[in-house]
Amino acid sequence: MFRFASPYFFLLLVIIPAALWYRRRNRMQPSMGVSSLHGVGQLRRSMALRFGWLPLFLKYGALVLLIAAMARPQWGTRQVSVKTEGINIVLAVDISESMAALDFRLKGKIINRLEAVKDVIRQFIAKRDGDRIGMVVFGSEAYTQVPLTRDYTTIASILDRVRIGAAGPSTSIGDAIGISLKRLEDISSKSSVIILLTDGRSNSGELTPEVAAEIAKEKAVKVYTIGVGGKGRVPFLIRQPPFGERYVYRQVDIDEETLQDIADKTGGLYFKAEDTKRLADVYDTIDRLEKTEVEVKTYAEYRELYSYLLVPALILIGAWTVLINTRFLRIP
Repeated sequence: MFRFASPYFFLLLVIIPAALWYRRRNRMQPSMGVSSLHGVGQLRRSMALRFGWLPLFLKYGALVLLIAAMARPQWGTRQVSVKTEGINIVLAVDISESMAALDFRLKGKIINRLEAVKDVIRQFIAKRDGDRIGMVVFGSEAYTQVPLTRDYTTIASILDRVRIGAAGPSTSIGDAIGISLKRLEDISSKSSVIILLTDGRSNSGELTPEVAAEIAKEKAVKVYTIGVGGKGRVPFLIRQPPFGERYVYRQVDIDEETLQDIADKTGGLYFKAEDTKRLADVYDTIDRLEKTEVEVKTYAEYRELYSYLLVPALILIGAWTVLINTRFLRIP
């Protein structure tokens, strides 16, 4: 990276046109004239006359180089160091079979609940800066999909590969919170948050939601809970070879009381999201509530280059001094 550390010295360049104007204005006129130069007009010009401009060029060339040297040209690198502890966030995402319900729309297209959640989570991750984010997925079982990391690109890539039913057909909310708490223990932080999203009722797992909430409370971990989708009969797309695909309606239910209780015990909040816009608003709200300050320090290391201009300037001054006192000596 090239720069001039003191560029205001270039204002001195106005000296050159001012000096040339003054020199032209006060050029000495001959005190005695002759009637005609016809007799000497055909004489061949000497080398000194042909290069009469050279001393002037050397003098002002040296001045330009000296001014540029005073502006301190530099070459180096600029490094930005971001110092922040951030917070730890674990995204606990339900991938049970009920997440295949087709009751969400994105850009006019009907999509299932998981695809809607993926789109909003990508936007949420893109807004974070300096936080460690991990991901736990759960169905009948819960397991870590991504450990805590600041590599948001990797999180988004792995999120794309998450599939409905990969963790079983049921819902184990308690186990999801338990696994999330274990991930938060991997790296200490001033603040830790779990964002748990589900569309069902906990009916599987070894740890009950109530016990998991008590453990989170003891560890001072806030749990934001999100109930996604509506209650009642919703459409599902099923495949029945050899008859192909067809839509069926199934009854779904969300245990809002339990989700509210988890949020209340841990100091978080419970949100209900029945469409894509509301789901996006939920993550925007959490994003605002869990902001962290990032301290940015800038370090720069530059090498001074003024000597590469100063040395040629001194050479030009030396040449100018020699020439005006020898071959280009002028006698008023």
